[in-house]
Amino acid sequence: MKRSVITLLFATALSAVPGPAPKAALIRAEGSVDAMGSTYTVVIYGEQREKLQAIVAQALEEARRLDHLLSNYLPDSEWSEVNRFAAERPVPVSRELFDLLSACLEYSKESEGAFDISVGPLMKVWGFYKGSGHLPHRAEVRGALANVGYQNILLDPKNQTVRFSKPGVELDPGGIGKGYAVDKIVDVIKADGIGSALISAAGSSIYALGAPPGENGWKLAIKEPKHPRETAATVELKDESLSTSGNYEKYFFAEGKLYSHIMDPRSGYPSEGTLSVSVVAPRTIDSEAWAKPYY
Repeated sequence: MKRSVITLLFATALSAVPGPAPKAALIRAEGSVDAMGSTYTVVIYGEQREKLQAIVAQALEEARRLDHLLSNYLPDSEWSEVNRFAAERPVPVSRELFDLLSACLEYSKESEGAFDISVGPLMKVWGFYKGSGHLPHRAEVRGALANVGYQNILLDPKNQTVRFSKPGVELDPGGIGKGYAVDKIVDVIKADGIGSALISAAGSSIYALGAPPGENGWKLAIKEPKHPRETAATVELKDESLSTSGNYEKYFFAEGKLYSHIMDPRSGYPSEGTLSVSVVAPRTIDSEAWAKPYY
């Protein structure tokens, strides 16, 4: 069952220049919901309590809507339907999903395959799909890798369908779903006239809208990879996104070696040599998509 929580706090907006009437005290509203295997948190500032509550509720509902579109955990999601049938026949999809898959293929081409949503077979063979990971046999990795490759995803713009060129292909939204969802939630909040908000997907994909009261931007901490409870750096963002990929997020040890969930779809093995990468970009879908190739 999805959980959602909405709370209200008060924050005083500081006025730099005295005027005939002081600025109204701003209310901070926040809420969270579990969707697509992550917790989405929304923080907004405004003046009207009831309006803020309604906006937070709308934002959380958008996360739930996207869960039913993009989740590969839900068997009845549109994403899961593509995985189930696209090797057999062209699968008609919504314009929203078609456009997102088109964007994913562009990221794959630009990154020369370092970003690839067809990484699903590898995530499963390494035990990272609904699990914390385990060390597979090399033959299993080779078998899974044979079914990975964005070139196997065939999009038909005229009929708005998706088809796989071979059986065994499986899409995984893990490298882009959170960023896309954060951006869609930002759109909902902007449409309601909010100019100050922070939207986070599990703390790894974040969009900073405007700035909180009395500040020039939102101050965000980047974790120290070897000691995630400590801060490695602090960045201040305004109307920008930040996405971080790190080997401390999900991993396992085998034979004295750490294996991260951040997969290199070209080799079939988890990426090595980097502890953490953070990317700042105008859109969260961009920062998340590029955090993996840069890792």
